Amino acid sequence: MRATTVLAVLRAGRIALAADGQVTVGNAVMKHGAQKVRKSQQGRALYGFAGGAADALALSERLEAKLEAYPGNVRRAAVELAREWRTDRALRHLQALLVVANGENTFLLSGNGDLIEPDDGIASIGSGGPFALAAAKALMKHSNLPARQIAEEAMLIAGTICIFTNLSITVEEL
Repeated sequence: MRATTVLAVLRAGRIALAADGQVTVGNAVMKHGAQKVRKSQQGRALYGFAGGAADALALSERLEAKLEAYPGNVRRAAVELAREWRTDRALRHLQALLVVANGENTFLLSGNGDLIEPDDGIASIGSGGPFALAAAKALMKHSNLPARQIAEEAMLIAGTICIFTNLSITVEEL
């Protein structure tokens, strides 16, 4: 998935989910302050998305329904969404990736049925994801910064490298 960066950092029971605000269509920047990370309606989980906006919003609605069906159990909600996304005829054509997290777990979900829980609680998606991931891993290893500050600094680094990532960073935290 191109044209965005979303980063999750889990440290000391706190989760920070950060994203840039750039929306790119072809070779033009169409928006600078898009909201790509959100707090769930119950405020128990955070999620962010990359990919087609309409597809990501449709998946966000499904995720909210799963989080309501399994309150407090982000793992179960993520598993059920990944299963539905992979098997539903309409959903499996959606082009997006999701990161879902709370203070205990971080998951990366795709329409291929991928449900990945990183070993270190750091996950990223989008074109700038590898840059943000590398920066966050280095900051995690070589500093005592809190999750939010690691996420912000890593996103700023990614924004200076990836042309599809801007410096208009949004951070949600639990």
